[in-house]
Amino acid sequence: MNKQKIIVLATSIVVIIAFVAATFFYNSSQDKKDELIAKEKETLFVRAHSPQLGPKNAPVQLVEFMDPECESCRMFHPFVKNLMKKYEGKIHLVVRYVPFHGNSKFAIAILESAKKQGKFWETLDILFKNQPAWGNHHNPSPELIWNYLPMVGLDVDQVKRDYQDPAIAKLIEQDFADARELGVRATPTFFINGKPLRDFGYKQLEDQIKENL
Repeated sequence: MNKQKIIVLATSIVVIIAFVAATFFYNSSQDKKDELIAKEKETLFVRAHSPQLGPKNAPVQLVEFMDPECESCRMFHPFVKNLMKKYEGKIHLVVRYVPFHGNSKFAIAILESAKKQGKFWETLDILFKNQPAWGNHHNPSPELIWNYLPMVGLDVDQVKRDYQDPAIAKLIEQDFADARELGVRATPTFFINGKPLRDFGYKQLEDQIKENL
């Protein structure tokens, strides 16, 4: 190998090492930045009214800002449920509301009323299952929701009394305010131990959860 080739090879190796080092330090710096942001804003992730599932001392806190009328939220819902089963006892799930769609606040009021009867998660399941009917964006029929509630054992008359509670509107406002502060612009938006999901997708969500276990 002549001298010129050796110089070119050596230069290439130096460039590669420099690139790898720069990438490492950038990622390390970004991780530290995310940790600082998470610590500063930790009070924004969970409120007293937030529906929660799994042990609070779990190694992973998964916060989902969701909209019950959002189609992507509906698609992620069974995947999140499977994650809770797959990593049972290791994930603390927190649900927050971001009602971007027209009938979302009505659906959220139903969910909050169902929570008073201990049926939040069952009601969320039935709303997502039937979302294509009641939440059709071209022809929404939110009144259909009343037909689904007996399926999960809810006292519908009690729900009709509870869902107009002004406190529900206030908690929706609180969730919306927290979402804005955290930069949430779409649903679902996930935070894992205070850090936003880096890349959107099913696998990416599970991979980031596994990183924290």
